[in-house]
Amino acid sequence: MRSTNHRLRNGGIAAAVALLGGAVGMSSAAAAQVDPLPIKAHQTFVGQVNGATIGAVIQVGCFGPVGGTSTGHPLAGQTVSVQLVAGAAPAAARVGWTGDSADHVLVAFGNPTSAAPATEIKAYGVKVPIPQSLDLPCSGTGTVGFVPAPTSATAQPATVDVTYVSVGATPAG
Repeated sequence: MRSTNHRLRNGGIAAAVALLGGAVGMSSAAAAQVDPLPIKAHQTFVGQVNGATIGAVIQVGCFGPVGGTSTGHPLAGQTVSVQLVAGAAPAAARVGWTGDSADHVLVAFGNPTSAAPATEIKAYGVKVPIPQSLDLPCSGTGTVGFVPAPTSATAQPATVDVTYVSVGATPAG
């Protein structure tokens, strides 16, 4: 009797391990396929620049001597996104409110010196590339605005302060 129970117990353990392993693998695959959460009316959100809500940096390609008014293009691989605020936002974050009718957010890059097509975000957590066609300052600070659209009287944009850091620049002198 002992050998039969021993085999059943070992077989049960092996089956449980296989089942658990399959469930863990399935949950990992399911997590990778989750649809983005669409932006809707009456939601609190924060903007992110390169994953940061506070202390964000945008790298700008500025080559050769640069002065106080020099501009360049954002380097590739940089992104903006919005995150739904489900609880309390960080104290220093400037949160937005989608208002009565917003279903997407438009991103405004401070005072860029060139007009570029609007950067549009339709879902939370989706990273959207910063357009490389923008002309941004080679140094200094600015603000990126995340504006709910369509707007309403109750909508409130989120903002993120950014520091522009030039890459490849030498000071003019």
